[in-house]
Amino acid sequence: KLTTLGQLEMTWRSRVHFHPLLVRVLHKSRLRYYGKPEKKLDTPYQAYFEVADGSGMMSMVLWNSLCPEWYNSIKVGTVLLLEQYAIKNSYPFKTQPTPGDSQMKRFATIEISLNVRDPPTKISIIPEEMVKPEWGLPEVKYRFLTRSELDVLPNNHSCDVIGLVTFVGRAERARKREHGEDFWLYRWVHAIDGTSDQPFILELFATSQPDVFERIHPMTYLVCTQMRVVRDLTEDPTSTIYLTTSNESQVFITGWHKGQPYTKDTKVKNFIRWTKTQNKDDLMKKIVIGGYYPFPRPPNNFIKY
Repeated sequence: KLTTLGQLEMTWRSRVHFHPLLVRVLHKSRLRYYGKPEKKLDTPYQAYFEVADGSGMMSMVLWNSLCPEWYNSIKVGTVLLLEQYAIKNSYPFKTQPTPGDSQMKRFATIEISLNVRDPPTKISIIPEEMVKPEWGLPEVKYRFLTRSELDVLPNNHSCDVIGLVTFVGRAERARKREHGEDFWLYRWVHAIDGTSDQPFILELFATSQPDVFERIHPMTYLVCTQMRVVRDLTEDPTSTIYLTTSNESQVFITGWHKGQPYTKDTKVKNFIRWTKTQNKDDLMKKIVIGGYYPFPRPPNNFIKY
């Protein structure tokens, strides 16, 4: 006997044990490490996912030693059967991904908590070929945009992009806090999709996908989801805009695309069609790797600076 996310929201306060849930993963956050020297936790990790069924979407949080066990297996599009989970009030300061389906109902007041004990959660992955249409699980939807559509978008707008990589910068570091010892690792990437003379300029932070982050190279097909538009309107409205990763961004390169839900998207298919019309030798002349890439560029004169 299953329950739905909608029923959980209405009845969770009056129950201790919950019926199993059948959900599809729509978004996946990066893995968060929250260890501190004074706390004696073996695996202080946390990751959250946005999961949905026919009634709507809710956050699901994976805690501690369940993270190394399950994080890499639970992908966007994975169908899960959850048993013996806990329901808690949701954490108010968590980042929110932008759903691909704007009509989907969001249950924002509570979240599903998966732990090793209290109670010990049982997670089962249902293979895609065994998923039945009558379960009413939503499909993963995306918000792909082309380079020609980017210039009119507002700051912080969320989108997904696909492009052919023409430039990869070296890995750089930025301090998380001004005097802290922790760093963010990121690199600049250019990708083209044939709809504009300008490339996508992408600021890609190292998410929880080190195998992909280290292997981004020119001539690979790059997909980045849940990217945010950065546009500095204070200085110069015509200045180049770029995209940066968010907490829920996923990055995929050639070799990682097979079986991903976005392969059915119309704009992705259009992009693949465009790449087949291109001359590889001409593209190879335009590619660049590494070097110093000052971006966003400093002003032209010292007075503005």
